[in-house]
Amino acid sequence: MEKRSIITTLVLGLAIIITALILGKALKNRNAHGDTIQVIGLGTKDFLSDEMLWKGSFSAKSMDAKEAYGKVLSDKDKVKQFFIAKGFKETEFSFGGIQIEKRFRTVQIEGANHEYRSESVFDGYEATQGIVFNRVKDEGLMKRIEEVADQTAELINSGIEFSGQEIQYTYSDLASLKHNLIENATKDARERAEKIVKTGKGDLGKLKTATMGVFQITGKGSVEEDTYGGILDTKSKWKTARITVRLTYVLD
Repeated sequence: MEKRSIITTLVLGLAIIITALILGKALKNRNAHGDTIQVIGLGTKDFLSDEMLWKGSFSAKSMDAKEAYGKVLSDKDKVKQFFIAKGFKETEFSFGGIQIEKRFRTVQIEGANHEYRSESVFDGYEATQGIVFNRVKDEGLMKRIEEVADQTAELINSGIEFSGQEIQYTYSDLASLKHNLIENATKDARERAEKIVKTGKGDLGKLKTATMGVFQITGKGSVEEDTYGGILDTKSKWKTARITVRLTYVLD
């Protein structure tokens, strides 16, 4: 009887020890992982582009490659004088090399049984040369480029096959802009977390994790949705940059 009592006591003691160990581990895990709150902060800024890039090209066609090349060389001088007459210096634009390509057209040929087949026929040579107005940080020069981009019909009316591309607007100090947005987004996330915890009568603990979203630049007032890889608008002179920051805090 006494022996059985001793065994019972040992079993109960062992059970108490095991229970204490389990509870202690659970409490340790709870303290380690704790309750958390996750918030997303947003940083945005409207800004004006301070750089631009504008490209154009002109071409000439002929059945003779030498003649097409010579025509483009002649047109180059006219294009150059056109922009100089508009107030530009020769150092403010540059010409690329002349490219010559064979051109073909598709014709329908009737066979002996009145069936038709398509055939590619040589249609001469096309010589093309490009002109570039380099990126600049000069508001006055940028304005003149914008104005002349709408006046190139004068070249076409003079017999030059000129084609201008869409102006691309960029910003010279994206690194500083991005740092500023990250700071603002982080501050916004912190304030959101504090308001939520205060309303719930809790206490905000230490920052546990922080992750940054994708840097997005869209035209100001654009309703374009954010993309996974980010947006980098070059069409709009006025832009809006934004970024999100996700913070996870431990609750005390």
